[in-house]
Amino acid sequence: MIEETPKIPQATSKRLPLYYRFLQNFSNAGKKRVSSSELSEAMKIDAATIRRDFSHFGALGRKGYGYDVQYLVNFFRQTLDQDEETDVALIGVGSLGNAFLKYNFQKNHNTRIVVAFDPKAPNEGKEMSGIPVFHPELLEEKIKEYGVELAILAVPSRSAQEMTDQLISMGIKGILNFTPVRLAAPESVRIHTIDLSVELQTLIYFIKTDEKDSQL
Repeated sequence: MIEETPKIPQATSKRLPLYYRFLQNFSNAGKKRVSSSELSEAMKIDAATIRRDFSHFGALGRKGYGYDVQYLVNFFRQTLDQDEETDVALIGVGSLGNAFLKYNFQKNHNTRIVVAFDPKAPNEGKEMSGIPVFHPELLEEKIKEYGVELAILAVPSRSAQEMTDQLISMGIKGILNFTPVRLAAPESVRIHTIDLSVELQTLIYFIKTDEKDSQL
């Protein structure tokens, strides 16, 4: 997980996994060094933003040379703790949850769903996409058994806060929330909310704004 400090802005922290992914792509393609302009073109992020983000970590590159690709891959791997696997619990196996199970994250980085919960699952559990799925009645038992500290929340809005309270009481430290509910939690628990409807509305807004600007 990303260790945020007061020196690293939250916006920069959120871009670190993207830098790591694109730098891995450059490394896999055999590229030895890369400039901020090349990263900018590949990632569609302003080059000045990339240089500013990197400056928070000291001298990662050299003027006139650019950045050593393998050095940056190693640096961001260590910064993001990519050498250590993180197990995740999935709460809710509806359409979205089922998509998560089929994708799973370990294919692309160091996180993986190891256990899931859904009201339609039998108490003895069942397997979906190679992942054991249990009824929520076994939540506390299985969270302890699998030792997970992170959860993906993909449940109906009406049960989101109640489920969050349960997870927190069981020692969960981070929740990736895919419900539109703004969840209440103590400061010691990190919650990231991804509201797909809001993201879509934001996209539509920007498209319409771009169309209006092009007509001026």
